Amino acid sequence: MDATERVSPAGVDPAGAGSVGTGSAGAGPAGVDSAGAGPAGAGPRGRVVGLALACHPGPALAVTALACALALGSGLGGPRSALVTAAVLTGQLSVGWCNDAYDARRDARAGRRGKPAADGTVGAGAVWAAAGIALAVCVPLSLACGILAGTVHLAAVAAAWLYNLRLKATALSWLPYVAGFGALPAAVALSLPGGPSPRWWTVAAGALLGFAAHLADTLPDIALDRAAGIRGLPHRLGDTGTRLLLPLPLLGATAVLALGPPGPVDATGAAALVLAATASLAGPALGRRWRKAALAGAVAVAAVDLALLLVRGVSAS
Repeated sequence: MDATERVSPAGVDPAGAGSVGTGSAGAGPAGVDSAGAGPAGAGPRGRVVGLALACHPGPALAVTALACALALGSGLGGPRSALVTAAVLTGQLSVGWCNDAYDARRDARAGRRGKPAADGTVGAGAVWAAAGIALAVCVPLSLACGILAGTVHLAAVAAAWLYNLRLKATALSWLPYVAGFGALPAAVALSLPGGPSPRWWTVAAGALLGFAAHLADTLPDIALDRAAGIRGLPHRLGDTGTRLLLPLPLLGATAVLALGPPGPVDATGAAALVLAATASLAGPALGRRWRKAALAGAVAVAAVDLALLLVRGVSAS
């Protein structure tokens, strides 16, 4: 999987925290200008497009759409759901831009495609500036959802930045994903009037999905990442170990949502378990034929779990 497609732990997208930063001014590898000017041949339109692509738009929009769906499904109403959506979007943008800016030099040396800050389409300095602006906007938007809700969301964004800057290459690479995905239903629940506590099974399911997302996201690129010196948890487990472990958190997330609520498992929960089992096992099994099969299976399970969340709600009230 190309690094620009990586799923973010904040609910969405650090593609890699390299060991070399981009703080000094001057021309970097492959024409990267860390002061933000970009290559000589890139006009204003090209730099704008490059900046848009550097935020990892796919994962950012996917996580934002998930937050919007949870907010609307929880009964927040249009205006407050829009506020939650805007807070999550700005957080995701900040994480994506931080990732590309921090990794620009390493990605340029590795010749990775689809990385605008690395190939010189847009300067790393401009991407850093965009990340800082998005983060600055994210703070008041998050706190406007409620002090506790905003604090939870900002903690998730901070975890994603920490992943970009430090944790990706360590055995704790999974932690920001668990924190970020677990925080999303919690922040939505706490944004409701009165700030009701989130249901424990929604937070647990989100955390398990985050762990699975990290495994599935990294699986196709384990060999390349190892060559670049990245030693996160999936790289330490290896291809086979990661492939064998992946179905467990996927099935666990659906099981928590189906079995967590009081009372017997209903038909909806049973159907979700069957669908999740099929998708979570099929993805890793097909991974050797289609490099993105594991991630596709994880996305399918996430869709099943989102349906369960929307049916059952995220708050305890």
